[in-house]
Amino acid sequence: MLDLTVIPASGIALPAAPFRARHLIDGAWLDSADGAVSERISPSHGVVVSRAAKGGKAEAEAAIAAARRAFDDARWSGLSGKARAAVLLKTADLIEANVERMALIETLESGKPITQARGEISGAADLWRYAASLARTLHGDSHNSLGQDMLAVVLKEPIGVVSIITPWNFPFWILSQKLPFALAAGCTCVVKPSELTPSTTAILGELLAEAGLPAGVVNIVLGYGQPVGATLSSDPRVDMVTFTGSTAVGRGIAAAASATLKKVALELGGKNPQVIFPDADLESAADAVVFGVYFNVGQCCNSGSRILVHEDISEAFTARVVELSRQVAFGDPLDPATQVGAIVTPEHGAKIDGYVLAARKAGAKVELGGSSLAVPGLGHQFYQPTVVSRVTPDMAIAREEVFGPVLTVLTFRSLDEALALVNDADYGLSAGVWSENVHTCLAFARGAQAGTVWTNTWMDGFPEVTFGGVKQSGLGREIGRYGLDEFMEIKSLVMRIGRTRAPWVRPR
Repeated sequence: MLDLTVIPASGIALPAAPFRARHLIDGAWLDSADGAVSERISPSHGVVVSRAAKGGKAEAEAAIAAARRAFDDARWSGLSGKARAAVLLKTADLIEANVERMALIETLESGKPITQARGEISGAADLWRYAASLARTLHGDSHNSLGQDMLAVVLKEPIGVVSIITPWNFPFWILSQKLPFALAAGCTCVVKPSELTPSTTAILGELLAEAGLPAGVVNIVLGYGQPVGATLSSDPRVDMVTFTGSTAVGRGIAAAASATLKKVALELGGKNPQVIFPDADLESAADAVVFGVYFNVGQCCNSGSRILVHEDISEAFTARVVELSRQVAFGDPLDPATQVGAIVTPEHGAKIDGYVLAARKAGAKVELGGSSLAVPGLGHQFYQPTVVSRVTPDMAIAREEVFGPVLTVLTFRSLDEALALVNDADYGLSAGVWSENVHTCLAFARGAQAGTVWTNTWMDGFPEVTFGGVKQSGLGREIGRYGLDEFMEIKSLVMRIGRTRAPWVRPR
């Protein structure tokens, strides 16, 4: 067995019965018309965690109709920014009051460590509060320099009905990067969470009602991409689709939305590099690398899954990363000390393993891990923290999103070579640089093709700082003021003051 710190069973009591998740349509909690349900079995504990209504096209269309009515009668968009902000602030308070309840079920549904689930949910409350501040400060522009007889105003208006489709890896955080900003803008929404992790989204529906959100403003439809996600993407009554998930599914959503030319915002995959120069604080860099690749079991679009290490320090730095990786607390996700939990599905675990096996066959060296691992009392749906060296840029493991606790190590000799390796990728979500030389950091930041560049840190984020990628990592931006603007339409209002317009048609 691999020499890792394995956390014993936590002893935390499992829920007595599965959580019952239903659709929320026009303020009513509903089962599917045909009675269909789907069950989620915990990847870590093997119990049925939740039993969710399995929606179809009928439920999706009913939810869209409810959101359309709610937008068209202005029951939400017609409120003042102060009134909308009050609901968002109350929701944030309720989220904080329900952290333990939601963290437990999210841990069991996803396999992530409970400490990380608690941080995700409690941290999401800050996104709701920041969005509330934007609701009160939303404004357009005025143009008072067009002449004595003219005044123009640029208005920002809510785009309308928004479909929100979220993934399984951060089901509550990613929803909170989208929904409160859409609501702050005055939009109405239909939300489809992943069928693997539906419960915290359903709980949020309860909290929104308690916070005073009018019926029909937020609707939730549970189910699969086909047909629910496809309907939410193609229906002409929907004005915008925002999706987080794989690049392949994102392409499909963009294609489905193209028939009606609705706006599409996509936050997709990443193959995010951290570049380590010899003059860096190497101990801090090594710790950040380990955090970056194993956080959320590596199932993270921002995972620092490839590092580029200067060849002068590559051997020693890789050895230190391996040493730290052996100390990562690995095991029962319900134990607060656990840092690496379970893989979301057996099929995904097999995909991760396939990348490692192919790299080994192509000549890479597995320095640590490289296979699934049984955790006593919890089964085999775990994958060892893995470090792979001697990787070449052409290998699939260096270019494609593995989405697991697997780190690849490449080397470089100069800043120019490092940037060439960083930018030789289909993705451009995030990148990092480690150096004590500010000139190196700034040159790297300006040259890296990525939506976010971290210098001497990794994965720090704030509600005020927008997030999104370039190339095949997506379209549009989330959070921050730019994230609010995604949900707005711009309207120009041009006004003539008095009767000063000269006639175009002149008497003969």
